[in-house]
Amino acid sequence: MLEIINEIVLISMILLAFLVIEEKVMISAVIKYALMGLMLVFALFYLKAPDVALSAIVVGALVIGLFVYTIEEVSS
Repeated sequence: MLEIINEIVLISMILLAFLVIEEKVMISAVIKYALMGLMLVFALFYLKAPDVALSAIVVGALVIGLFVYTIEEVSS
């Protein structure tokens, strides 16, 4: 059962990566990038690496916050 869930998470990561690349609106691309990061965290938990997953959460939150701040500053 865990193998199926792991495969679904990995396939959704690949799909989200393609959607991020093809997105024209920047804020939507950042949201999809955040979802891809969340799938990465799920995959790391399934691979029994919770310390790496927690680090990915912190770094992902900082990067996404920086992306949103930069988009808002550039567009205004």
